[in-house]
Amino acid sequence: MTDNLLALETIRDRCGQIFQSGIAGHLTHFAIDLDQLPATVNYVLEVIRSNYPDLQVPFHSRWRHFGPGLLELQQSLAGLSELDQARAKFDLAITSVLLDAGAGPDWRYVQNNRVWQRSEGLAVASLQMFRDGLFSSDPHQPLQADALGLQGVTLEALARGLQVSDTNPIVGLPGRLALIHGLGRMITERSQYFPVPRLGGLVDYLIPQAESPANQTQPCLRAAGVFAAVINGLGGIWPGLGDVWPHAGKLVPFHKLCQWLTYSLLEPLQDLGLSIVGLGEMTGLPEYRNGGLCLDLGLLRPKYPELLTKLHLPGDEAIVEWRALTVILLDQIAGGIQQELDQPDFPLVKVLEGGTWAAGRKIAQTLRPQGEPPIKIISDGTVF
Repeated sequence: MTDNLLALETIRDRCGQIFQSGIAGHLTHFAIDLDQLPATVNYVLEVIRSNYPDLQVPFHSRWRHFGPGLLELQQSLAGLSELDQARAKFDLAITSVLLDAGAGPDWRYVQNNRVWQRSEGLAVASLQMFRDGLFSSDPHQPLQADALGLQGVTLEALARGLQVSDTNPIVGLPGRLALIHGLGRMITERSQYFPVPRLGGLVDYLIPQAESPANQTQPCLRAAGVFAAVINGLGGIWPGLGDVWPHAGKLVPFHKLCQWLTYSLLEPLQDLGLSIVGLGEMTGLPEYRNGGLCLDLGLLRPKYPELLTKLHLPGDEAIVEWRALTVILLDQIAGGIQQELDQPDFPLVKVLEGGTWAAGRKIAQTLRPQGEPPIKIISDGTVF
């Protein structure tokens, strides 16, 4: 049972069951209106074409969020071997993604007279902390995240790195620190996934899994294999089964952060000459931008008004329902975009980037003063 709940196919299966209940009108919290699907596809497609007129959309990953500091990091890594560069990129991506639960509407990060917020702000802040060596135990090797370095991060150091103060509060700071400490423990406790004792050692675990089919010029690595390494190598940082929640007597897995992290690790692996296959086995990310898009454009309708005004916990049935429906609706939006573009191979990971995440933020900024999501969630810094 546990293995099934950690498998990608279980996510679509359980979410699909909730979706079918919604189509039949049997859900408690949401109604589904597929009549709004064509308009939603068109809205997302307009955003894709606005952001990427040539349709050369990159993967939806953390690398889109780092800002100008990423170029400076790449310059710092240029003298390393390709393998060491990939390890460092894994170190950065893993720490940054795990810090990327919702920051809340009041938090800001200021760098070079520019103000950053939300996911991009957390990315820029985590990149600066990485460059400053916050996650390394070796002052002579700052650009790494090793077990001792991660476990040695203090609440004060993390707050300082995130510029947290009484006038600049962030949601869930202790939860983020617990995840950072947990990453350090996993390197030691699950050392088989980290042959080199740093987060980037996961590269060394994955490389031997690549296969070389006769009809391919590059070794191939399945996206699901990267996901399995992530969730098995790092999954112990969450209590229980992690991002798995009850709904109507069944457990529904999402593994949003593990999938987001997997998407973010694919590009460093491609830089090593590996071809990533099986991208379609991954799902869309059920977080507030994608889920907000479905609500704001009418694909989902709340069945009672308090749903949009009360505060919810991540495990509340309404939130589990919302997230499950979002997973399946993202598949349907992606199918509509593939049809409109006449590109059946245009992958979901590009639809997300081009895409639904950006469209969700755009419509939120149009409808609400600070671009906040339509549903209010109490975050502990570990899920959203």
